[in-house]
Amino acid sequence: MTLEEVRIEIDKIDDQLLSLINQRMTWVQTVGEIKKQSKAVIYRPEREKQILDRMQAQNHGPLNRQAIEAIYLEIFAAARNIELPERIAFLGPEGSFTHQAAESRFGAVSEYMTLPTIKSVFEAVDTSRAKFGVIPIENNQEGIVYETVDLLNEMNVNIAAELKIPVHFTLATEAENPSKIKRIYSKDIAFRQCRGFLNKYFEQTQPEEIQVESTSKAAKLASEDPEAAAICSEIAAKLFRIPILFNNIEDNSNNRTRFFILSKNFENQPSGNDKTTIIARLPDTDKPGILAGFLQDFKKVGINLTKIESRPFKGDEDFNFWFFIELLGYHKDENFQKIIKKHRDYIKVLGSYVRNA
Repeated sequence: MTLEEVRIEIDKIDDQLLSLINQRMTWVQTVGEIKKQSKAVIYRPEREKQILDRMQAQNHGPLNRQAIEAIYLEIFAAARNIELPERIAFLGPEGSFTHQAAESRFGAVSEYMTLPTIKSVFEAVDTSRAKFGVIPIENNQEGIVYETVDLLNEMNVNIAAELKIPVHFTLATEAENPSKIKRIYSKDIAFRQCRGFLNKYFEQTQPEEIQVESTSKAAKLASEDPEAAAICSEIAAKLFRIPILFNNIEDNSNNRTRFFILSKNFENQPSGNDKTTIIARLPDTDKPGILAGFLQDFKKVGINLTKIESRPFKGDEDFNFWFFIELLGYHKDENFQKIIKKHRDYIKVLGSYVRNA
């Protein structure tokens, strides 16, 4: 076959795909009407997981799981906006990794609120100015985000979902090659995580490294300076229309950040592969054995704890702590209900959600 003949066949398939996607969206509109009548939640991560698992089970390639997920997550996002448009708040600025995380789940067509602080995202969700909020919870290189943990204790919001995205930095610049770059803008953490690349490519020229408050700000500055570059996310480079000279310049290719999607009065249905996050405000934590006894109760009923972080009670004169705990399982599982029954006065369930491995 000639190239033109192949392209004609591809065009035919594209026509079929468009028709089928529009058929799907027609059914989505019906789902939206049913959900409006019952006041059901539009975003259902456990339902999306069922669809992705089913697609993967019948997939024979050449698409892999990651490619299927990327395609369907955009379809899901478009479908949610047809069912009921919902506003999404995220920790800004635009072009940040949190922005990237938000778009990976809610798509490019959603209505977004870019907010300056983690607390402002919590407040937007708590006051229903936004249906969902996206905030970072931890990075596997830098550790936990304690502001997020503390606000989960203080604010009345739920965790609707978690997601993990790889943190890849790019070097974006108008310059044609590294020797023309005299200034590099970025955030301090990005300079640290790309030090090996910088030492290799800029050992001779040694451009000035200028720290700014965000990688998005770095991209903006580089877009205005032809002799500058930015270490930033790919989404920031695209946002400010700066050519990418190098991709994936971070020293550790396993760098990942985990995010929570927040909502108000949100409850997922069990998916069979769930994680639950709780706050435990135990009494008399300065007494021997209080925490150990509490943790033993989980072991007795066969619940695996995956994370525990201690945080001080604000304003407490003594050294008492509360605990941020993550565990495997759904909060209405029989074994977990035994824990709730015994410690109901001390436990706040933040949410059960599909485990994002």
